[in-house]
Amino acid sequence: MTLELSHLNRRFAGFSALDEVSLSIAPGEFLALLGPSGSGKTTLLRILAGLDYPDSGSVLKGEEDFLATPARERRIGMVFQHYALFRHLTVTENIAFGLRVRPWRTRPSRAKIHERVDRLLARVQLDGLGGRYPTQLSGGQRQRVALARALAVEPDLLLLDEPFGALDALVRVSLRRWLRELHEELKLTTVFVTHDQEEALELADRVAVMNQGRIEQVDTPEVIYHQPATPFVCEFIGKVNKFGVRRHAGGLAAGAWVCEGDPWPERYNAAWAYVRPEQLRLAVPPAQPAWDAWLRHIYLAGSVAHLDLHVPSLDQSLEADVASEDLARLGLQAGMRLRVAPRSAVLFAQDAGGHTVERERWIWHAQDRVHA
Repeated sequence: MTLELSHLNRRFAGFSALDEVSLSIAPGEFLALLGPSGSGKTTLLRILAGLDYPDSGSVLKGEEDFLATPARERRIGMVFQHYALFRHLTVTENIAFGLRVRPWRTRPSRAKIHERVDRLLARVQLDGLGGRYPTQLSGGQRQRVALARALAVEPDLLLLDEPFGALDALVRVSLRRWLRELHEELKLTTVFVTHDQEEALELADRVAVMNQGRIEQVDTPEVIYHQPATPFVCEFIGKVNKFGVRRHAGGLAAGAWVCEGDPWPERYNAAWAYVRPEQLRLAVPPAQPAWDAWLRHIYLAGSVAHLDLHVPSLDQSLEADVASEDLARLGLQAGMRLRVAPRSAVLFAQDAGGHTVERERWIWHAQDRVHA
C-alpha cells in the first residue's frame, strides 16, 4: 500500500527538523532522501521506523494510521550506517536475532529460522561465513550482514540510513549496484537516506531533495538533474556554473552571450542562469553569440576532462567537461583561446530587490525552448 506523509512537522529546541513535509511512497518504490547534514532526512526516516514522532501531521498506509502502529508491528527492516551488529554473536546469530526475539506465537521454528538464514546468506553472497563474528569480516561484508538481518523479518518497508557512509569508494560502488539488483529482485518498498548525490541518482526510482527540513523537489533522477525546481537543487545536484543575466534588446544577456527569448516580458529585468559543465559548447562559430574564454587549465579525471575557463566579459571562471579522448581531437591545450556558449540553461528570475523568485523558472535550450 502507498504511504502518504502529510504536513509532517518536527522541532528540537527551537530548530525545525521537518517543516510541512508531504510525500507519497508507492509500493515497491526505491526512494532516496537526499540532502546536506541537518536537512531532516534521518528525522523523517526515524519517524517511519517508529523511533520518533512528529509534532503534527500524519502518515497513512492505505486507510491505516501508520503513526499509531507500534514500531514492532510496522513490518520494517532498518539498516544503519555503522552496522549496529552484535559483536558477541556470529553472522548467523545476528541475522536470526529479529526472528528469535519474536513472541513465541509468531516465532518461526528453529528449522525455519535456520533455513531462512541460510537462504539470506546466499542472497547477500556470504555463503560459508555464518560462523564468523563481525570483527572477522570486512566493512562491506558487515554491511551485507546488517542488510540480511533487516531482510530476515520479511519487512514491507526497508529503511536504509546512509548504509555505505563508512565504506571506501570502491566498495560503495560495488555494494550500491548489488543493492539495486537485490531491490529489483525482492520488490521491497525502500527508503534510502544519503548525502551522496551520485548514490541517490544511480540507485533511486525517485529522489526527494531536502533542505532545512523542507522538500525542495521530488522526481526521477533525470528530471532532478536536468530540470531542477529551485536554485538549491541546481547547486546541490552535480556541478553547475552560475552567472547573472540582464534584459537586452535581443533577450536576456550575459556579456556577449544572448539567451534568445524572454519568458518574463516587462516583469523581471534580471535572472540567475545555471549551466552544467557538460552543457558548455566549445569552439562556437563567429556568427553565433558566445563568450571569448581563456583555457587556463585541464584537469584529467579518468574518462572526463574538466576545463577551467576564464571569461573576461563575465569576470569569472566557468568549468566545461569533455571526454578525455576528445582532448586531442579538439586540439585543446592550456593557454589557448576559445569561444564558448551554453547549449542549455536553467534560469530563475530576480525581482527588483535582487532576490531570486524561485517559482519563476525557465528551462532554455539553444534550439528549442521549454517553459516550466
